[in-house]
Amino acid sequence: MREKILSAIDKNSKLSAADLAIMLGSTEEEVKAIIKQLEDEHIICGYPTLINWDKVNNGERVTALIEVKVTPQRGLGFDKIAERIYRFDEVQSVYLMSGGFDLTVIIEGKTMKEVANFVSAKLAPMDGVQSTSTHFVLKKYKEHGLPLEQDKRDERMLISP
Repeated sequence: MREKILSAIDKNSKLSAADLAIMLGSTEEEVKAIIKQLEDEHIICGYPTLINWDKVNNGERVTALIEVKVTPQRGLGFDKIAERIYRFDEVQSVYLMSGGFDLTVIIEGKTMKEVANFVSAKLAPMDGVQSTSTHFVLKKYKEHGLPLEQDKRDERMLISP
């Protein structure tokens, strides 16, 4: 039941406990209790809203993916430096990676210059950061498993005289 609830709200966090109960053949009280337990266990960590920012304020928002090579700290590995990085307001996500770099940091800013200033003034000078490589997102098509643009084809039949 827990996984079914998580799968359902992963795509639509607006589903009510009553809707979930109907979908899953359960009671509203049982669904509420499970959700509360999932929140208490920090399995559900929040309920973010997916916003297509390109349609707001003329898309004046820049997203960047930054590859970061770091020196892990003895006894703490990558956790301590990842925690220092994710505490910055600009940072949206931090992931430990395999391959040619250690961390992927995803940030948002108002301009490319703002992102560049974050990297040069805050991220690159941090103790343990060996190097960074910044990639700017040009367009988002799908995020959090959901397409940002809906298919706009006209499904009406053409009727000719």
